[in-house]
Amino acid sequence: MRLSPIALPLALSLALAGPTVARAAEPAANPRGFTAKDLVMLDRVSAPQFSPDGDQILYALRQTDWAADRGIGSLWVTDASGGPGVRLTAVDQPAAAGAWSPDGRFVYFLSAKSGSMQVWRVSAGGGEAQQVTDYPLDVGSFRLSPAGDAIALSFEVFADCATLACTADRHTANADDKRTGVLHDKIFVRHWDTWKDGTRSQVFLSALGDDGKASGEPRLLTRGIDGDVPGKPFGDASDYVFSSDGKHLVFSVRIAGRSEPWSTNFDLFEVPVDGSAAPKNLTDANDATDTNPVFSSDGRTLFWRAMKRPGFEADRFGLMAMDRATGAVREIAADWDRSFDTLVPGDDGRTMYTATLDTGTHPVFEVNLESGAVRKVVGGGNIASFDVDGDRIVFTRDTIAQPADLYLGAIRARIAERRLTDVNAERLSGVRMGAFEQFSFKGWNDATVYGYVIKPWNHQPGQKAPVAFLIHGGPQGSFHNQWHYRWNAQTYAGMGFAVVMIDFHGSTGYGQAFTDSISEDWGGKPLVDLQKGWAAALAKYPDLDGERACALGGSYGGYMVNWIAGNWNAPWDCFVNHAGVFDLRSMAYSTEELWFTEWENGGVPWENAAAIEKHNPVNFVQNWRVPMLVIHGQKDYRVLVEQGLATFGALQRKGIESELLYFPDENHWILRPHNSVQWHETVNAWLQRHAGAPQAR
Repeated sequence: MRLSPIALPLALSLALAGPTVARAAEPAANPRGFTAKDLVMLDRVSAPQFSPDGDQILYALRQTDWAADRGIGSLWVTDASGGPGVRLTAVDQPAAAGAWSPDGRFVYFLSAKSGSMQVWRVSAGGGEAQQVTDYPLDVGSFRLSPAGDAIALSFEVFADCATLACTADRHTANADDKRTGVLHDKIFVRHWDTWKDGTRSQVFLSALGDDGKASGEPRLLTRGIDGDVPGKPFGDASDYVFSSDGKHLVFSVRIAGRSEPWSTNFDLFEVPVDGSAAPKNLTDANDATDTNPVFSSDGRTLFWRAMKRPGFEADRFGLMAMDRATGAVREIAADWDRSFDTLVPGDDGRTMYTATLDTGTHPVFEVNLESGAVRKVVGGGNIASFDVDGDRIVFTRDTIAQPADLYLGAIRARIAERRLTDVNAERLSGVRMGAFEQFSFKGWNDATVYGYVIKPWNHQPGQKAPVAFLIHGGPQGSFHNQWHYRWNAQTYAGMGFAVVMIDFHGSTGYGQAFTDSISEDWGGKPLVDLQKGWAAALAKYPDLDGERACALGGSYGGYMVNWIAGNWNAPWDCFVNHAGVFDLRSMAYSTEELWFTEWENGGVPWENAAAIEKHNPVNFVQNWRVPMLVIHGQKDYRVLVEQGLATFGALQRKGIESELLYFPDENHWILRPHNSVQWHETVNAWLQRHAGAPQAR
């Protein structure tokens, strides 16, 4: 074990020691179960990146400030040989989106320390951070040029403004206007949790001076583009990339117009960074999604991920490659029945790496770019983020029973992987997690379907445990072997419940046909899988108490709770419905991303009403009888709060025991720490009231 020349002065200069290196766990004298407060207070490791010379690893750490009710980000550096980490950014400067400079001398990042979100940099050897940008608007994302002499930046701007100051001044004028009415002439008036204000996210270029600072008005690179770069609401700097020579920028964007709310047609555009030409569409031939452009190290090939079916957001992502000299496009590993996710090119120019769902896990795969051969490189749970340097791979791994930590492994050499961090060792020292196991059964049409069972933290053989039956959202999603920060199985195991989770037809990671099968059949095959999965779990695990069980779900999982309430309520003592759909017809008219409901329902609602009504929970309210806790956030524009209010209203009008937990400041997810704890405490109290504590039988 050693500290490199970079890490040594850094370690000496910072008083705050980094996350601890993995060590053998000591048995707790008084073990306890995992709690919701434990969950929100955990430190979260993400985004590891090798330094250009491969000696150091940069990563992000999110810690919870309970008093401030928010997460605080920081950047850390650890020695790639396995030494302890040290904090790179100051304690009083929250930081995000860290990136190495091309020469490895600096780490650039986003911070709002100056009062607005701007780009900063800090020496890789430690010291005081330097502000790089000072613009009148918040920087949304950034990417450094290959030479490190320029920086691409995204800002939210009005299309008719020639300067950033113009947009800032208009925001000020709008805030001072006593009138509050807003006139819209397009349907996409809000998205996720935000009302649209007429701005677009656009990418600009700024030169960096010898002092490392950007100065002057940045040059608009995405001029003439009526769309958001990065895409909203979750796009980031992976939506655009410099060519290897730094002369061009390639970005992914969905041209808006009036079709924006029902289109998934993202295209790749290329633009010279000197502004000498307008952006050129590289993928106009594909009317589905093209995104996440990545260049080969020699610049001769452009790679990206692409779907084939317009309007289907859960289509398989294939790996595409364009020869820069000829423009010829080919698909790589077209026969591999998994969906490409994160793309990391290998240093040898012959391989690509991706992490994606596979049969209830999320491993990293290596793809041979010539033959298309695919092999698993790293598995063992959920590999959420990773980077590759030659034969080495650094990654975060979490499981159902373990939050994420940082690991270092080898791709080909027979070298044991090394755990680099143990960021929650002290916080979890007295916690005993519930053991878990994957199982399979014959589901709809006798197809093999998988699920997980998690035992209570204090499970004793022969002791019957009540069950929390968790139903995932999406619906094209998965409750796979991961550490989830909203639907965490250990919070239920920690209060003495067993947990059952089924990856029903429609789930991801089992082949595209399996994923496709749920469309236009929301209440069909998935319900059969849940019924058969429940029966299989009870048969295989006799310690599950089938007479004391509650079903819980969010989003599509909440829809399924409403569907089960009217079509399969016999086994259940209670339901929990978070942000669930009550009326599919109303949902089809009111949600913001119309492409989703139109694909899932087989068309627009006025032309395919029969398909909607076939599996519409509102049509089966007459069969409801089981107590239900309903939870909804006011800022949820995907599944509007009226869906939750209607569910609660139906329950109350029928005289069914029910409660409504309403969050005026949350969206489709519950994100604030205090609200998360309240969510869990309310849910747990509801489960305990109706299913009770475990007892020997």
